[in-house]
Amino acid sequence: MNAWRLVGRNLLVYRRSWLIFLTGFAEPVFYLLSIGIGVGAMIGGVEVGGRVVEYAAFVAPAMLATSAANGAIMDSTFNVFFRLKHARLYDAILTTPMTTADVAVGETLWALLRGGVYAGGFLLVMAALGYVNSWWALLALPATLLVGFCFAGLGLWLTTYMGSWKDFEYISLALMPMVLFSGTFFPVDAYPAAVRLLVEATPLYRSVVLCRELTTGALTTGSLLSVAYLAALGLLGGLMARRRLDRLLLT
Repeated sequence: MNAWRLVGRNLLVYRRSWLIFLTGFAEPVFYLLSIGIGVGAMIGGVEVGGRVVEYAAFVAPAMLATSAANGAIMDSTFNVFFRLKHARLYDAILTTPMTTADVAVGETLWALLRGGVYAGGFLLVMAALGYVNSWWALLALPATLLVGFCFAGLGLWLTTYMGSWKDFEYISLALMPMVLFSGTFFPVDAYPAAVRLLVEATPLYRSVVLCRELTTGALTTGSLLSVAYLAALGLLGGLMARRRLDRLLLT
């Protein structure tokens, strides 16, 4: 498939920039060590699916989902914008047999790969620290790939509307509240009903819930809802991004 040619091109570009991947993996680890373990020593346990788990085990899967989301969204926004507006890479690509669909799929695959690397490394840290409490956690890595797919599709779509680097302030403005309030560090039961419904509609909340249910073994029918929701958003983002690339590059 032609889309993999774009993935191969990105691999060649980043082959000497492995530190970029390391920094993205290190951030959620620091959060886990400082907040999950440090603050957790003063908090005690948190109820998940009718059973109490230690606070670090509550935070760890949330950081797992966040690491996958961050890896995917950063590559599908900032890096894609540079290639689209400044390097004019896609204009050159379209002089070959590749299409805008290949570009959209290739960039989504690359962002998903980066998010998967972050999440895979973090999952190993979780297992080493003893914060994986169920064999269902074997599905946590595929789940993080789904998270990456969702955020990569949405990020790519949003990037096609960006006119300058200043517009990326809106990305940060949306991401930070999601990280803080999507059930990452405390249960959403603390919110009023209206606020809770709003939070539960965000993709990061569904990502956090899915990873937490898998690593703790507290699966419910809501797990299937999370899978369907994330897959639908990823597909929507990818399809709309392809349409926008048609308008930007073919007209």
